[in-house]
Amino acid sequence: MKIKILTLFKEMFIPFLETSIIKRAILNRLVEVEVIDLRQYSFDKHHHVDDTPYGGGKGMVIKVDIVKEAIDSNISSKTKVLLTSPRGKTYDQKKAIELSNEEEILIICGHYEGFDERVLNYVDEEISIGDYVLTGGELAAMVIADSIIRLQKNVLSEGSYEDDSFQTGLLEYPQFTRPYDFLGNKVPDVLVNGNHEEIRKYRLYESLKITYLRRPDLLLNYKFNDEEKKMLERIKKETLQNN
Repeated sequence: MKIKILTLFKEMFIPFLETSIIKRAILNRLVEVEVIDLRQYSFDKHHHVDDTPYGGGKGMVIKVDIVKEAIDSNISSKTKVLLTSPRGKTYDQKKAIELSNEEEILIICGHYEGFDERVLNYVDEEISIGDYVLTGGELAAMVIADSIIRLQKNVLSEGSYEDDSFQTGLLEYPQFTRPYDFLGNKVPDVLVNGNHEEIRKYRLYESLKITYLRRPDLLLNYKFNDEEKKMLERIKKETLQNN
């Protein structure tokens, strides 16, 4: 897979691309990432990329002709073009999985007061990473790229993300490691008894419980099997009793 990022601030991506799992993925040629400076497509000697908005108002708007030139110079018939934007559909794990199967993605980082609206004629999708506003789309682009890269084959050890929060539609169950007893707070006995079926049931129950208590909205479209339905009824009863 190849990910291209169109930005006004290339330097922001240096630590992102040269650290930890992302760096290894690039060095091992599991993914290719190219960061492109939008200013190189400017039409004047001062490399301006923005102008004042028609109709008045504060701030500057990035010009459509420059963005169109940059897009045309960096895509093929296989490229999915994304624009980071507060107006976009909220990003989630389902979208990350979908994008991880693309051959090539171009992410355009929003900035200033935004883009000339006509830029939307040349992008496939607007994406927001949450209901808040950032100074620019660079952080959003890193979030999107990171979530896609970690899903590529051999980037993580096999099976390591299968139980991640949102991967199955539920939040992840609690995890523990040594020491077994920390200041009187012990690891649940079920996790040390060696019974794999009991461990599976415990983890499923805890995933359902955490999701029900913290993100019940995730359960609205979740497809429960019979075992999970019984567990959820038990969780609801316990919650009522504890309250």
